[in-house]
Amino acid sequence: MSSYETKKTPGDTAWFRHDRFGMFIHWGLYAMPARHEWVKTNEKIPEEKYEKYFRYFNPDLYDAREWARQAKAAGMKYAVMTTKHHEGFCMFDSQYTDYKCTNTPAGRDLIREYVDAFRAEGIRIGFYYSLIDWHHPEFPIDHLHPRRDDPDAYEKSQHRDMHKYAEYMRNQVTELLSNYGQIDILWFDFSYDKQPNFPDWMQGKSKDEWEAEELIATARRLQPGIIIDNRTGLEQDLWTPEQYQLLEWPRHKETGELVTWEACQTFSGSWGYYRDEMTWKSPKMLIQMLVNTVSIGGNLLMNVGPTSRGYLDSRAEAALKTYADWMRVNSRSIYGCTQAEPELLSLCPNGCKFTQSEDGKRLYIHLFEYPYQYLELNGFAGKVDYMQFLHDGSELLFEEKAISHFSEGRTQRDDLLAVKLPVVEPNVIVPVIEVFLK
Repeated sequence: MSSYETKKTPGDTAWFRHDRFGMFIHWGLYAMPARHEWVKTNEKIPEEKYEKYFRYFNPDLYDAREWARQAKAAGMKYAVMTTKHHEGFCMFDSQYTDYKCTNTPAGRDLIREYVDAFRAEGIRIGFYYSLIDWHHPEFPIDHLHPRRDDPDAYEKSQHRDMHKYAEYMRNQVTELLSNYGQIDILWFDFSYDKQPNFPDWMQGKSKDEWEAEELIATARRLQPGIIIDNRTGLEQDLWTPEQYQLLEWPRHKETGELVTWEACQTFSGSWGYYRDEMTWKSPKMLIQMLVNTVSIGGNLLMNVGPTSRGYLDSRAEAALKTYADWMRVNSRSIYGCTQAEPELLSLCPNGCKFTQSEDGKRLYIHLFEYPYQYLELNGFAGKVDYMQFLHDGSELLFEEKAISHFSEGRTQRDDLLAVKLPVVEPNVIVPVIEVFLK
């Protein structure tokens, strides 16, 4: 069994740590300008101009079943979809606002279709809910708000009541966790620190402003088995580093315990659909990001940003296909796997990444750099019973203590295990060696 124990959390994260791979979905009115999901504040767009997106939002090609099929094929075991992003627009039929999809030409509850379709494919259901709301009349203006530079911003903000807004959030979370069956993940976003360069009335917001204790208590009362992230400013179940690759398993700052964590990443440089954004990740990078994350005990939540008409564009579909092709034959090195045991982890050769099954019986060697003919594993002599390529189950022969090569300066060490590889790399992005340990 794995020797790694994570910090105890309010929710049961056992299934989450087994499944390892999920789909993030950022979708809202911002798909129409198609210039980043923060376009409203980046361009300081006034309400009357942003209202045009509301009037014309019509995702006539939205087929949640197709999204779900692609997610399942890619090996994604859970999904998290935006119910409301920072713009304040609700993708569900909330009774607490008119600013919702059912009042647009879409005319239907888009979250309902997502839940039904993904649940039918056996994919666990998560909801993203923004703590920030640039549309709500009671959300105070701050340094991230689109109206921050208005001449009368201070006067406008003074009449706003954060308590009323916090109640609005609790009401909507109650709807989301009461009307759609079992919800597995609640993904709040996000708290932001106070900044010394801004006056008090423009400062950031965190747990006190969100009334986070009451908000989370509401969620756990309605869905006792739910997993919640820590972005309200209160420690909960998940740590969620964003848009960067960690180098080691994160630990709790105070206790030093390993934490349950999830890297949230994008196919390109934006979360929402961004037509002209061109920093799309290569197929090899996509696979390496997944392997990197699991190799240090984490999950990967990979984002898609659908178009305003409701389909995934060709670049997103190609990225999902990359995962589908690789996971179809290599998913055993991801599901139910974690960081290799310390005594093995220290033996990982350059150009490789290890994952290990939680029962400790199988080690997976991911070949980021394909070696020529031999892979030398120092310290592995006597530890291995059998080896094979994972993608096709073909045997890999190995020798111990010496490589029987004709060269005069052949490698010889008592702890050496040398795997003989085909000279030509298999036609697989990141080939994986499955090692059955003694």
